[in-house]
Amino acid sequence: MPGAVDLSVNIGALRLANPILAASGTFGYGVEFAHLLNLNRLGGIVVKGLSLEPIAGAPAPRLCETPSGMLNAVGLQNVGVRAFVAEKLPALRAYRTAVIANVFGYTVEEYAGVIQVLEDAGGLAAYELNISCPNTAHGGIQFGSDPRMVSEVVAAARHVARRPLWVKLSPNVTDIAAIAQAAEDSGADALTVANTYQAMSVDVRTRKSRLGRITGGLSGPAIRPITLRLVHEARRAVKLPIVGLGGIEKAEDVLEYLIVGAAAVQVGTANFSDPAACEKIIADLERACRRANILKISNLIGTLEADCT
Repeated sequence: MPGAVDLSVNIGALRLANPILAASGTFGYGVEFAHLLNLNRLGGIVVKGLSLEPIAGAPAPRLCETPSGMLNAVGLQNVGVRAFVAEKLPALRAYRTAVIANVFGYTVEEYAGVIQVLEDAGGLAAYELNISCPNTAHGGIQFGSDPRMVSEVVAAARHVARRPLWVKLSPNVTDIAAIAQAAEDSGADALTVANTYQAMSVDVRTRKSRLGRITGGLSGPAIRPITLRLVHEARRAVKLPIVGLGGIEKAEDVLEYLIVGAAAVQVGTANFSDPAACEKIIADLERACRRANILKISNLIGTLEADCT
């Protein structure tokens, strides 16, 4: 068709029909949304984080609205990797959309153990390591806050993973370039930039947290300018493909991320206000590209023009 827009992008060896993925923790296991939008339209689905054993999660309330954003303290609730393989993954195989398994643990061995279970299952396109978890073997320090721990957990995952390995970075660091480089050097195939920002909100009448925990993760439009900077910095530091994540609500937001260097994006908080947000953004993105005469969206990646570094 004359003027047709090619929205396909590559994340390393993985080719996606378009650059829009549903972010982990905001889209369940994917199948819960099948009656609300066409899952086959999405570039990919990143399922909620999977651990070796089921986790009940944090006490309620788990969500709190903030100006231009949202705080969450869900506590990584999930059914466990074995139940996911037995009960959730078979239904996901019916769709042609790429399915990425988000993986986490509280020790290096747990990360590797989850991937080993998934290695025997079909229907997955890649793994995404959530390294924003406390390392219980090292006093609760986040894996993603120290380059040495990043190297350790990524290398362990790389050792057992045959599928592409994405590493989801924490924004709560002083030098994301150093963390990105550690992930690259240890065998990551791509980076997701970034997870939520540690934050809190207090009810002044009760003097208590508005969440069931003292702090939570801040997401939504408020964080987009900060995360855009992190994507830009990570892109300058490594050669890996980057998946941008933070505050995406419309096509223009996607284009911003691609221009600063992301090869694809994940949509998270927008799914809470509109479960069909991903599909609408894809349609909006196609129209926006046609209006701007961008016939191949991948040509836009990393085209930021800057007079200074």
